[in-house]
Amino acid sequence: MRNRLKELKNSDTFSHLPRFNYLPRWCVLLVDLFICTIAFWLSVWIGTGMFAYGDLSGSTTLPLWQQYLIVMGVQTLMFWAFHTYSGILRYSTFIDTIKVLMANLMTEVILLLVNLFMEHSFGQHPVLNTLLAIYMPVAFVLLFSLRVGIKTLGEMLQLGHGSPKVMIYGTKSAGIAIAKMLRAAGNTPYRPVGFICDEHETTNYNLVGLRVYKLNDRLFEWMRRNEVSHVIISPFKLQDINPAKDLQVFIDHNIRILTTPYFTQVDNAEDIDAQRIGRIDAIKIEDLLERPKIEISTENVRQIIKGKVVLVSGAAGSIGSELVRQVQQYEPQVTILLEMAESPLHDLTLELRAKFPKRRFIPVIADVRNRWRVEQVFGEMRPDVVYHAAAYKHVPLMESHPNEAIMANVLGTKNMADMAVKYGVQRFVMISTDKAVNPTNIMGASKRIAEIYVQSLFKKLQKENPDCTKFITTRFGNVLGSNGSVIPYFQKQIAAGGPVTVTHPDIIRYFMTIPEACCLVMEASTLGQGGEIFIFDMGQPVRILDLAKNMIRLAGYTPNKDIDIVFTGLRPGEKLYEELLNQKEKTLPTDNPKIMIARVREFDFDQVSKQIDELIATTTTTTTTTTNTVTSSQGRNFTTVKLMKQLVPEFISNNSIYEQLDQQ
Repeated sequence: MRNRLKELKNSDTFSHLPRFNYLPRWCVLLVDLFICTIAFWLSVWIGTGMFAYGDLSGSTTLPLWQQYLIVMGVQTLMFWAFHTYSGILRYSTFIDTIKVLMANLMTEVILLLVNLFMEHSFGQHPVLNTLLAIYMPVAFVLLFSLRVGIKTLGEMLQLGHGSPKVMIYGTKSAGIAIAKMLRAAGNTPYRPVGFICDEHETTNYNLVGLRVYKLNDRLFEWMRRNEVSHVIISPFKLQDINPAKDLQVFIDHNIRILTTPYFTQVDNAEDIDAQRIGRIDAIKIEDLLERPKIEISTENVRQIIKGKVVLVSGAAGSIGSELVRQVQQYEPQVTILLEMAESPLHDLTLELRAKFPKRRFIPVIADVRNRWRVEQVFGEMRPDVVYHAAAYKHVPLMESHPNEAIMANVLGTKNMADMAVKYGVQRFVMISTDKAVNPTNIMGASKRIAEIYVQSLFKKLQKENPDCTKFITTRFGNVLGSNGSVIPYFQKQIAAGGPVTVTHPDIIRYFMTIPEACCLVMEASTLGQGGEIFIFDMGQPVRILDLAKNMIRLAGYTPNKDIDIVFTGLRPGEKLYEELLNQKEKTLPTDNPKIMIARVREFDFDQVSKQIDELIATTTTTTTTTTNTVTSSQGRNFTTVKLMKQLVPEFISNNSIYEQLDQQ
């Protein structure tokens, strides 16, 4: 029997019904008039049983069918006046109910006024007052019941027993709105079964027909028994809690956490319900990482950017592209996009011109390692503000290619800084990394050398000219979602079914989102007077193993059951934890509590410049084999790294072939 019903449901006769969106307006009007017809004759039957027609409130000589036509005519006009047919029946709201009520009330008022006029003029009623008194409430009850019934039936059909059950976390207006939309929308696979509340001692009440439950251990027992595996939280609720702590309990119980976009992000107001519900998605791991909220002085940033020529190197990279986007809100005269990667630069240019049609962008293909080309760009464009984000940043790759790290991170920075001085740039902001503190790898050491160069250059220039280019350095840790970062890497591994590879069970990292990091870079560029190294409050460090487990759980799997976690060992140059400050360094506060100034050891520019020139020359000259077992390339690498360690004495290699240089 069940199979037969299933075949009937999937047949041509019924299979189209779930796709039937809504009745045309004229059909809704006809249905309402049909209901009113039933109400009229039902009122006649009730009135016949209660009274003798004609004995009360005067008399009428019109037959019932003519009275029916008069009532339906006025009722139709009132339906048209109040547009009761314009809504979709299964999405009926309180407003629709009010429209129906007003249409019925006005129908009765108009007919009573007509009766009063006709009785005064001719001594007869067109429609019996008794009939009208019964008709109005009967018609309203039937019309209201029709809408409630269709809405309830629609919810039952759309939210079948096979749909995943979800709880709504939060009982304020946003949570209630999500529940209502889930029950009304026709394109959602979720079935709400209750609310979760963490703000009241008792929860013995219902909201929109759903029970409110207290957030405690008994709730999770109830969810397990009733096979509730999802929780939806609104973005407004996320602002009221600490996601890193308050949502961890759901992850620990293998409950999938979903969220919605802010309601202001919905594009088409006419289809607001469908869009909101259609965009329900799993919460991002970024939302679970506890980080300080970023607030900056936008007016200070505007003062240094508005009407200025701004150049961003590495413009198509993760940090560079976000810097370009954020710069636009401060109305630069023109933004120069300096990048060596052709296709990413082209894609970014198209995006920016579509997103900021009133802004001017100049894409420039250039390599910061090419001094002649960098000077050509500065000479022609004459930038006022430079954000230098171009760099090699992958630790293991740079460990194998130290000469390339020097060319990009040191020579590239030197070329950009020298041209900034030559062509009168007002501010030069260099993007550095926490790996430059007590570096254990080539990448971090190369960035530290670049820091030393721009700092010492500014100190020398300041003595000669107080109005020289202001060189400012910013340091921060890992950025979420950047090219090559751990989170996209884990996401790919989880999507492929695992295993997820973690280098070490105890490795920790600081994290910040790309917009947050760039926001602080913009603020730091206004705070700096030159020569400072700004460090950012990165929040609490995150254990990468915990990060991997949470990402697996958020994807709906169980760690080491559905998806394995494999430890691969520290990579060359990698250390268990990153530092934002050298132990000998101290910090000074700024006007922004999330930004601090690192007090670092100062260097003499003339001496440092010679050492850096020697280092760069080593990377560009042809060398001979140093031993019988070391190739020419390896010999150059060791020579380069040896010079780097002389420049940065705290550079101690870790898990690297260059550890032997530290022993020497």
